[in-house]
Amino acid sequence: MNTRALSAAVALLALSAGTASAEKTKFEYWYGLSGDLGEKVQETCNRFNAAQSEYEILCVGQDGYAQAVQNTIAAFRAGKHPTIVQAYDAGTADLMLSGEFYPVQKMMADYNIDVDWANYFPGISNYYASSKGELFSMPFNSSTAVMYYNADDLKSIGMDTPPATWEEFEATLKKLKESGKACPYAYSADPWVDLEQFSMAHNVPVASNNNGYDGLDSKILYNTTLHVKHMENIKRWLDEGLLQIRTAQGGINAQSSFAQGECSFYANSIAGHATVSKTAKEGMNWSVTMLPVYEGTERHNTVVGGASLWVLSKKTEPEYRGAAAYLKFLATPESEEYWSTVTGYIPVTKKGFQGLKDKGFYDSAPFKGREVALESLTFTEPGPLTRGIRLGGFIQIRAEWKNAVEAALAGNMPMKEALDTAAQRSDDVLAKFARTYKGKSFP
Repeated sequence: MNTRALSAAVALLALSAGTASAEKTKFEYWYGLSGDLGEKVQETCNRFNAAQSEYEILCVGQDGYAQAVQNTIAAFRAGKHPTIVQAYDAGTADLMLSGEFYPVQKMMADYNIDVDWANYFPGISNYYASSKGELFSMPFNSSTAVMYYNADDLKSIGMDTPPATWEEFEATLKKLKESGKACPYAYSADPWVDLEQFSMAHNVPVASNNNGYDGLDSKILYNTTLHVKHMENIKRWLDEGLLQIRTAQGGINAQSSFAQGECSFYANSIAGHATVSKTAKEGMNWSVTMLPVYEGTERHNTVVGGASLWVLSKKTEPEYRGAAAYLKFLATPESEEYWSTVTGYIPVTKKGFQGLKDKGFYDSAPFKGREVALESLTFTEPGPLTRGIRLGGFIQIRAEWKNAVEAALAGNMPMKEALDTAAQRSDDVLAKFARTYKGKSFP
């Protein structure tokens, strides 16, 4: 081949490569997870891009769930929104009534992608589904709350198993304090744990209309249920030195307080399991168990937390095809295993969970104990009060609860008064939401 011919061939190859690259459909995905977990989300994007050549997903971290939703709303108004957004559980009701999304179950069917929706755990799928059971968003990073405990500390007071009831839990805290443990329970007021998970496990309502599922004219009820007694107990335990409030603002958060061996118990998401595994004091024996329930009550399933993936409206067909391909990729057993391995999140499908069990995934550290989350999430079939919470303005409702409870813990008002105040303010939020969407109902 002469020099001129060779140059022409090289130019043709370069042009072909450029054309192939240009033909690749690009679409954006905005995610809320940050830090180490955000890096793991980015890796799922890298894996998808490496696995095929038709699409390129551009994944952009938003530094938090709330920011992801807020930034998406602003971008939507400007016509610059992503194709996919990772939105956390609290934003579900608002997104549903916005109407600015492409129901994921419909999208997958439209693009002839077969998904076994019955394979998803009901406790997860119900949270993101319509009243007819159609999934509006794709479950992704799912979790539920568990109680972390220091097995060495329990052994030191003659206990081989963690407490199963809150009464036993209180007795255990007292024994730990008497034994010289300065911080039996690392606590930080968290509505997701103390209100939502507690209410589901005890089958008591957070709000009327079956926690909002049956209408927009809902009212807060948590200030009339067993939740009041529990939060009054939390305040009493604080006053008696059975727990210590541990927050980042105070110098060290509850998770780190537990991992470093300072505190014996800590309640939070199973998603933190991987972090505790990495940061636990060397030689510390610890595990997780289901959240306690009060004596005389029947335990029910806890509720899913985390986030799901919403496909937004006003995008092109090629972008939707790319989004469908990415969601299909995430739903493969290989992707589900990868995600469960590198994070503390739980599998969202029955087959995914069974596959990990069959491989012995949960038999040894650092993964042993994570199965407890699914045992809690599936302890009973979800019922009207345990399938989730569907309240408009739920982000603000959580904030009202947290602000009021923290005021009560600081001694500024009785706990019951604090919960009544939060409930009234939350009712105002709900009323405003109902006015905004007057004449509408949840699909």
